[in-house]
Amino acid sequence: MSGEGPGRKVPGPARRRPQKPAAPRRPAPARRPHTIRLGSPKPRLRLVGVGLTFVMLAFVVRLLQVQAVDASAYSSKATENRFTRHFLAAERGEITDRKGVALATSVDAYDITADPKMFTPQESKAPDAPEQAAALLAPILGKDAKAIAKLLKTKNTRYIVLARRQTPQVWNQIKDLQRVFAEKATADRKNNGPGANVLAGVFKDDSSKRVYPNGDLAAGILGYVNAEGKGGGGLESALDKKLAGKDGELTYAQSGGRRVPTAGSSEKPAVPGEDIELTIDRDIQWAAQSAITEQVEKSGADRGYVIVQDTRTGEVLAMANAPGFDPGDLSRASSAAMGNAALQDVYEPGSTAKVMSMAAVLEEKKATPETHVEVPNRLHRGDRLFKDDIDHPTWYLTLNGVLAKSSNIGTILATGQLGATQPEANRVLYSYLTRFGIGQPTGLGYPGESRGILARPEAWSTSQQYTIPFGQGLSLNAMQATSVYSTIANGGVRIEPTLVRGTKGPDGRFTPAPAPDKNRVVSEATAKALAGMLESVVDDQEGTGTKARIPGYRVGGKTGTSNRVDPATGRYKGYTASFAGFAPADNPRVTVYCAIQNPTKGSYFGGQICGPIYKKVMEFALKTLQVAPTGTAPAGLPVTYEQGS
Repeated sequence: MSGEGPGRKVPGPARRRPQKPAAPRRPAPARRPHTIRLGSPKPRLRLVGVGLTFVMLAFVVRLLQVQAVDASAYSSKATENRFTRHFLAAERGEITDRKGVALATSVDAYDITADPKMFTPQESKAPDAPEQAAALLAPILGKDAKAIAKLLKTKNTRYIVLARRQTPQVWNQIKDLQRVFAEKATADRKNNGPGANVLAGVFKDDSSKRVYPNGDLAAGILGYVNAEGKGGGGLESALDKKLAGKDGELTYAQSGGRRVPTAGSSEKPAVPGEDIELTIDRDIQWAAQSAITEQVEKSGADRGYVIVQDTRTGEVLAMANAPGFDPGDLSRASSAAMGNAALQDVYEPGSTAKVMSMAAVLEEKKATPETHVEVPNRLHRGDRLFKDDIDHPTWYLTLNGVLAKSSNIGTILATGQLGATQPEANRVLYSYLTRFGIGQPTGLGYPGESRGILARPEAWSTSQQYTIPFGQGLSLNAMQATSVYSTIANGGVRIEPTLVRGTKGPDGRFTPAPAPDKNRVVSEATAKALAGMLESVVDDQEGTGTKARIPGYRVGGKTGTSNRVDPATGRYKGYTASFAGFAPADNPRVTVYCAIQNPTKGSYFGGQICGPIYKKVMEFALKTLQVAPTGTAPAGLPVTYEQGS
């Protein structure tokens, strides 16, 4: 419904109520400044306290680790970095002759050493310190600069050896350079420079250098000392432990390459080596070496050796080789000459071995020096036709004559009597050869010594059965050959040869060498008969050793000329000439043996080129030993006999 009525509101525009005038506002009160309130200090203090506790705990743990748990390790490391160790070289013992004359001795020298740490850039103040130092040291030490620089860069060590056994002059040159560089470094530091000193880390250790006052004299016996100061050959090697002694050690604190005197040190002293006294007589050795050297050159030979032995004691008075070498200057030495050929060469002895065959025949009582032996021009045995060194009609010789004229055929005939059969004769002869020392060690104990070659009799070939009696088909060294003649000269008793008389320790006490072994080879009667037969070789006009005669002395000896086995091809080529004997023949004192290998100029017969050497050396030895001349005439055994007598 629509309409208006009383009480009803009609819509229309809204009416605004009249507003009352606004009351005046109060001014805002002034603001107070903001106040910062601090928190409680207790938590902060607790936090700082905990932090400090952890820090202190870490220090305590570390301290315990350093001082308790790892104390020894850190101590060792500190010691390693602070202390340096130097070796104290023991003085090597002397080698002297029988009269105390030095043959090998030692003089003061220095090992040039370095501390690689002092060549690092941090220590040396130079980035290329090893190279600079090497360039300076190389010409002084005679070494390659690159090799020295490499050593100076060695890690994990504070001690290296740059050069051993340098002379005092070498160290003085290095000291002069060090002084110059030290002054230069000091001046550089004053100008605010780095002050580099590339030689501050070079030091010296006291050492010694081996010298041989007589040059090449007896070099084959003595040997030599190598670059490390150890025996490299000969007696220097065989007796190295006795000669070397024991090195010592010195440990001390250092700073900047200099010793700190107040920091303490420890020292283990070096023990000097023992002195060795040889049986060699320097003067006789000189005479033997001069004689053989001259003849080897004159004959154009490969080599030669002379041995002189005291027949009563077995002592070797001389053992000379040619060519030789200077053990003090190995740079010029030939490798072929650096050994001792008198003990290391083996060769077929030839006729000097016939004396052993004759000894067997006499000892077995199969003949006497005057037994008749008919010697044809040729002799057929086994698969060969044998002859003597010259063609001849049938000889009518005594057994003495067979030895005097050095008949191969006569020797074969004589030794054939040693057994009812040839194999039995071979066994008998073999037993005597071994008793004389053939195929056995000489007893010297020399390094590299050969024992020779002697097959067992059952292994002898058809030809060896007949060649061995006159010295072909077996091999020996010069010392073995000498010993054979010394055995006969000593009444049939073999004495092992000796080279060392004794030793003298650091306390000066002399200790004699052990007595050599002795054994009887043949009876005294047999030895005396052989001595008379050997006199015929030298004294009788029919003998082959007349050039070995010595006025005033009775001489017994034997010549030898044998085919030589060429070591390069293994075939016979050239000859071995030899002579062995003793004097005075009636009361022997000295044995001399000489051998020359492959003479190519002049004669190659032992009596012609070794006989004169024997005479020269024997005369000198007899005079040196003051042996009185012989007062009796030789026996004059017959050499030949009349056919039909």
